[in-house]
Amino acid sequence: MSRALRKKKKSWWWKIPLLLVALVVGAGAVYTYTIYSGAKETVDARMHKEVASIDHVVTKKKLKNKEPLNILLLGVDERQNDRGRSDALMVLSLDPDNDRSQLVSIPRDTRTEMVGDSSQAGQLDKINHAYAFGGADMAISTVENFLDIELDYYVKVNMEGLADLVDAVGGITIDNPISWTEGNGETFAKGSLTMDGDKALRYVRMRYQDPKGDLGRNERQRLVIKGVIDSGAQVGAVNKIGDVMDALGHNVTTNMDFGTMKDLVLNYRTAQKNMTTYQMTGSGTKIGGIYYLQVSDSEIRNVQQMIKEYNS
Repeated sequence: MSRALRKKKKSWWWKIPLLLVALVVGAGAVYTYTIYSGAKETVDARMHKEVASIDHVVTKKKLKNKEPLNILLLGVDERQNDRGRSDALMVLSLDPDNDRSQLVSIPRDTRTEMVGDSSQAGQLDKINHAYAFGGADMAISTVENFLDIELDYYVKVNMEGLADLVDAVGGITIDNPISWTEGNGETFAKGSLTMDGDKALRYVRMRYQDPKGDLGRNERQRLVIKGVIDSGAQVGAVNKIGDVMDALGHNVTTNMDFGTMKDLVLNYRTAQKNMTTYQMTGSGTKIGGIYYLQVSDSEIRNVQQMIKEYNS
């Protein structure tokens, strides 16, 4: 597929766990120790979770040597008594030596082989079902197999927890690119739009009125996270920082510990200077009455090469 769809713009979606570090840095000397200790406790005790599918010895060596890294980002629509499916899948490649990074979005309906420790392993299914079948481990193994890459870290965000994050920073204001009206008559106006947590959640979940489909939904997710980061950067009160940490602790899971996050901020921040994003494309089809996105071999090879070129 053509690379014309690649867009040179910053993405904020992947920075959710690093919001803790940013708040610590910007909090001021008086509160630094208290906030640092609370943030470290939140990350290491509540957010940090290792996975068997990633060789952490190899990853730590890469981090120490400041080598390129690949991070899987999972936005999961996880509701009560339901593990949920990965609503968004993105692979972030960081190349600090060349001051660049790349974010590849994988459509959730992409048909591919399930890989991992589950009875569904070996079956062809939607890529977002891998998380539902076998959690983060199976999602990681399936994406690695699909793109023939090695992942170093993962960040799983419960999309329902976005409401908590938005409320924790006192609401957000974004520049909304489209306008629509919900069935209850509430309008999401184009242009400057201020939202609380509940409205932000409905904003990112809207599917059928966006002419861009999943691409548009991914863009709206990024806008909301950018709004959270922008509002969070202005937080000065300790009680609000505590609310943000609490929201992150309940809704983010990652194999990064607090020390890893600090290393990424200190040693990989130059990778943000030149970020490109790419949305994988394919052809919609129905198999057995179920809708799938068939991604061509040439498109898969194209994306494989894009990622490996950042890792070379």
